[in-house]
Amino acid sequence: MGCFFSKKRKSEKEQQQPPPASGEGGEQPPQKLYSWDKREKVDPKDYMFNGLKDETVGRLPGKVAGQQFVIQDCENCNIYIFDHSATITIDDCTNCRIFLGPIKGSVFFRNCRDCKCIVACQQFRTRDCRKLEVFLCCATQPIIESSANIKFGCFQFYYPELAFQFKDAGLSIFNNTWSNIHDFTPVSGENNWSLLSEDAVVQDYVPLPTLEELKAVRISTDASRSIVPITRGQRHKNSDESCLAVLFAGDYTTANARKLIDEMLSKGFLLVQTKEVSMKPEDAQRVFQGRAPDFIPLLEKGPVIALEFNGDGAVEGCQLIVNDVFNGTKMFVSENKVTASGDVDSFYNFADLQMGM
Repeated sequence: MGCFFSKKRKSEKEQQQPPPASGEGGEQPPQKLYSWDKREKVDPKDYMFNGLKDETVGRLPGKVAGQQFVIQDCENCNIYIFDHSATITIDDCTNCRIFLGPIKGSVFFRNCRDCKCIVACQQFRTRDCRKLEVFLCCATQPIIESSANIKFGCFQFYYPELAFQFKDAGLSIFNNTWSNIHDFTPVSGENNWSLLSEDAVVQDYVPLPTLEELKAVRISTDASRSIVPITRGQRHKNSDESCLAVLFAGDYTTANARKLIDEMLSKGFLLVQTKEVSMKPEDAQRVFQGRAPDFIPLLEKGPVIALEFNGDGAVEGCQLIVNDVFNGTKMFVSENKVTASGDVDSFYNFADLQMGM
């Protein structure tokens, strides 16, 4: 006859032991892994240049990979970010030469002096800066605040990875408002910003890197090889006649746009501005007018690329090139001359459309 207390002690002992493991051989089931457990640990120091003086530093393609980056308290340095990033802030830097690859969000210069920069970004802003010279590609209107003596030129740069980095950053090489500056704090009778000389050479401002590691990047500062088309922006036009050309989405749209630009430039015409936009049928009615029914079905394929050329005979010259070089490719070329004093201003209304990425 068993003892009641012995049964009770046995029961308590069984309760204290862990439950038997499920699965064969009594093995514990694998722990569930969450997405944050799989993320690679990021050291902020790998994405920062801080307190440098008289140095050349940089990051090679693939080393930033969309992270945010900080540059601060640097003096007389050459700084190169040959990769795409999320955002970049540059604080309290003096007499530096800086290249920044495509930035998905914003780049913000604060309290910087005597710096020369090449920048591609979605948003550009300065605050409390003096004497900056910037070759810029910016998808939105650049903004300066409490800043003076800021000069802008059109972005011009090339290395093999740059086109892919623009795509990774969600930027179009055709959306560049580099000269359409908004000054938050204008001063009556003064102009806090201006445009660099048309013949400014980018390499004279931001030299090629001398650091052996960075020399591996195959850079070209030849304007004709720039990944971003070089536009006149808001510079004075040489002629009252402009031409609008629109290329529709397809396998070779970007290549065809670059080819048309090269052909027009070789004939002496000027590229004023470019834009990649998604168009709606109502936009087509306004821009293409009587020819809209021919082009509306093409809008479903994706964003269009629009190019504005300037020069006497630009309309006829563009139509001849399209017929000779792009025979069979669906393309719109304005039939009426777009003049500075006329009512036909279809291209500029593109600013009201949704940006195409």
